[in-house]
Amino acid sequence: MSKKVALAYSGGLDTSCILRWLIDQDYEVICFMGNVGQDEDFEAAREKALKIGASKVFVEDLREEFVTDFIFPAIKANAVYEGRYLLGTSLARPCLARRQVEVARREGCQFVSHGATGKGNDQVRFELACYALSPDLQIIAPWRMPEFFNRFQGRSDLMAYAQEHGIPVTATPQRPYSTDENLFHISYESGVLEDPASSPPEEMFQMTLDAQKAAAEPEKVLLEFKDGIPIKVESLDSGRVATKPLEMMLFLNELGKKHGVGRIDIVENRFVGIKSRGVYETPGGTILREAHRDIECLAMDREVMRLRDMLSPKFAELVYNGFWFSPEMDFLMAAVDKSQEYIDGKVWLSLYRGHVTVLGRESPTSLYDRDLSSMEIEGGFNPRDSEGFIRINAIRLKAHRVIVEKIQSRSK
Repeated sequence: MSKKVALAYSGGLDTSCILRWLIDQDYEVICFMGNVGQDEDFEAAREKALKIGASKVFVEDLREEFVTDFIFPAIKANAVYEGRYLLGTSLARPCLARRQVEVARREGCQFVSHGATGKGNDQVRFELACYALSPDLQIIAPWRMPEFFNRFQGRSDLMAYAQEHGIPVTATPQRPYSTDENLFHISYESGVLEDPASSPPEEMFQMTLDAQKAAAEPEKVLLEFKDGIPIKVESLDSGRVATKPLEMMLFLNELGKKHGVGRIDIVENRFVGIKSRGVYETPGGTILREAHRDIECLAMDREVMRLRDMLSPKFAELVYNGFWFSPEMDFLMAAVDKSQEYIDGKVWLSLYRGHVTVLGRESPTSLYDRDLSSMEIEGGFNPRDSEGFIRINAIRLKAHRVIVEKIQSRSK
């Protein structure tokens, strides 16, 4: 029985050498490439994989489902890891893994493989997704296998192996940092960024302009939501409108780039227990989150919001740690979806030199009562009712103070 493996292939040096190495280990290798919006010459990568020896190469366009099935649910959950990171890489991994498993099943593979390192988060995300979706598949992780990492201890070893086996290598200078790109964000880490005290080089950034060099004039933008999901993005200055999920995400990225929105520089905690410094650009996602959070304030019940906000950090942690396909995520997703049933309406924003400013909002499901909240109109609220409300809430405070004074008097 032949050994068949579905390899998550990028076309780069690492996965090209892994492809050849797997063939040397007598595996039939089927390469899978998922387009989640990265800047990649997929046809060139396909030809390269076939030349190296892959029996088949599947290039799948996952951009639309990446937006609808992963980015939008995370926005609905207000998912932000450790208070700042919008989870761009973390959200792409289950999208890619899901399709890799589908390819493996369709092609009768017994194994799946990837090029993630043994220190990072991606190995966890890919493999947990695989085990959750297809427990019978076995994982080949070369960078955790002594017979592989003892042989390839650095880039020079990989380059020599590539030359020995006729693997074409693009002769471009190695970047002094590593990147991961998709249509939601770009991440930068390692290399010159490993010193958390050093500033990232300005020429590094790709998805956003320096806020000081961004557009000189602010731009007004309208976002419309239905059940917590964006259904329309419009620039009120240019008149351009987008209504389809992928189209909206790409348009928001353009707007964010133009106005220098969406850069962060953080030190985060990896799931494997290592702290790492990451620099991220998430232009469209930053705009989308600000607008969504604002319409929630108008249309979401206070106690529902309080409970959802208690769940949001856990949702983000599950995404970051690779548990997208898990029973606890199913539970949280159901709760989040319920919280978004009436999150409808429009938000007007201003984008200007790194800032997203809310200008106004309206909702057909608004819980805001102008008369009730007004200082000028009684609006059905009897001020005397507040007296009893305050007295009830003061009961425990008074009781606590009596105890404190008793203890203090005994100690004198």
